[in-house]
Amino acid sequence: MNEIRDAILADELDAMAGLPVPESYRAVLVRKDEQDMFEGLATREKDPRKSLHVEEVATPELGPGEAIVAVMASSVNYNTVWTSIFEPVSTFGFLERYGRQNDLTKRHDLPYHVVGSDLAGVVLRVGPGVNKWKPGDEVVAHCLSVELEDPAGHDDTMMDPQQRIWGFETNFGGLAELALVKSNQLMPKPAHLSWEEAAAPGLVNSTAYRQLVSHNGANMKQGDVVLIWGASGGLGSYATQMALNGGAIPVCVVSSPEKAAIVRSMGAELVIDRSTEQYRFWKDEDTQDPREWQRLGKKIRELTGGDDVDIVFEHPGRETFGASVYVAKKGGVIVTCASTTGYLHSYDNRYLWMNLKRIVGSHFANYKEAWEANRLIDRGLVHPTLSKVYPMTEVGQAACDVKGNLHQGKVGVLTLAPEEGLGVKDAAKREKHLAAINRFRGV
Repeated sequence: MNEIRDAILADELDAMAGLPVPESYRAVLVRKDEQDMFEGLATREKDPRKSLHVEEVATPELGPGEAIVAVMASSVNYNTVWTSIFEPVSTFGFLERYGRQNDLTKRHDLPYHVVGSDLAGVVLRVGPGVNKWKPGDEVVAHCLSVELEDPAGHDDTMMDPQQRIWGFETNFGGLAELALVKSNQLMPKPAHLSWEEAAAPGLVNSTAYRQLVSHNGANMKQGDVVLIWGASGGLGSYATQMALNGGAIPVCVVSSPEKAAIVRSMGAELVIDRSTEQYRFWKDEDTQDPREWQRLGKKIRELTGGDDVDIVFEHPGRETFGASVYVAKKGGVIVTCASTTGYLHSYDNRYLWMNLKRIVGSHFANYKEAWEANRLIDRGLVHPTLSKVYPMTEVGQAACDVKGNLHQGKVGVLTLAPEEGLGVKDAAKREKHLAAINRFRGV
C-alpha cells in the first residue's frame, strides 16, 4: 500500500499498472458476530464508535467489468450510520442474498462488511471487458451497483431488480484503502478539488439531482418554489445549490441560526429556522398537530409573497411528512427518500387526494444522472459542502457526528491520503471557486 500511496503522491500515475495489488488492505467494517450488539437499545443509544472497526482484510478477486481503486478519501453517509447500528435491518442479510446469486458474488458474503458509498482515488486494476478506464485514472465513484441482466434496468437502471447500493448492500465499500467497484460506477475526478473534497458529493449530490432535477424525480423548472428540509445538511445542501442554479425559489428549513447563515451564504433568501419557530408537528408519539402544519404553511406564504410550494424535497420522513403533504400546493409534488427520522409516515390523505398532489419515491440515481451531477461539480456550478475531515481511525466519531446531526454538509474521511489538501490538478479553476469550496469548512 505504501508503494501505491507514494506513486499517487508523486503523481507517477503511469506506474500504477506495474505495481502489485496488495494481498490485504485496511478497511472500516462491521462484524457479523456483533450484529445483535445493540439489541434492546433505543436508536439514540446505539453508538457507531462501538461497532465500526478498522481492520486488515483480504483483497477481493477482481471480476469482469470491475475495477480495484486505490482510495485516497471517502465520506460518511447516513447509510453507513444505518449499517453501524444495524437498523432498520442488519446489512449482512443483503450480503447473504447477493452471495447466493453466482460464484463471483459469493465474495461479498463474508463475516465482515466493508462499508462506505463514496470514494475519490486512482484506478489500480481493471477486469476483463473494461475499456473506458485504465490503471492510473483519477476517479470518483457513484454508488449504484447493478447487474443489467434484466430488461427492466435498461430504461432506468434504478429499476433493475438487481440494483444495489455499493458499500451498503454490497461489500468492499469506499471507507478503505482499496475498493472494488463495477467500472460503470466510475466518473472523472474534478481536477480542481482535493481528494477529500472530491469524495464528498458522490452519493448525496447524485441523490439530490435525481430527486429534484431529473424527470424521474420532481422535474424542477424555473420559478418553482421548493421547500428543502435540512437545507444545510449532507443532502439538502446540494438540493439548495441545484434549486438556485435552476432558477427555482428555495425555501430552506434549517435548525439553527448558524445553519441559516450557511444557506444564506449560498444565495438562499427565504429561510425558516426551526429553532426560532419551534414547530411541534407531533403532540405525542402517536398524534400529529395539524395546527402546526398550518402555521408552517402560513410562514411559507409570508416568505414567498403568498405562494405555496410546488415541490417538497423530503428526506427526514416520519417527523415532517404530514406537514410536507399539507404545505405542498394543489397539484404539487412531495418527492421523498431516506426517512432519517423514521420510515413509517402518516399524513392526512384528504390534503393529497382532494388537491391532486403526488408523492414520488426517489432512490439514489442512475449512471446518467450521477454523471450529470458530477459534471455540475466539475464545472464549478455545484460545490462540495465538506465541513470536517477525520482520519480513517476516527471514522466511528465521524459516523456519530452524522447520526447526531452535529455536522454541517458532509463529513469526510482520509484513507490513503496522509493529509488534507492533496490531489489538486487545476489550481486556476480552484482559485476561481475557492470561497464556495470552503463555504462549509470549520462551521
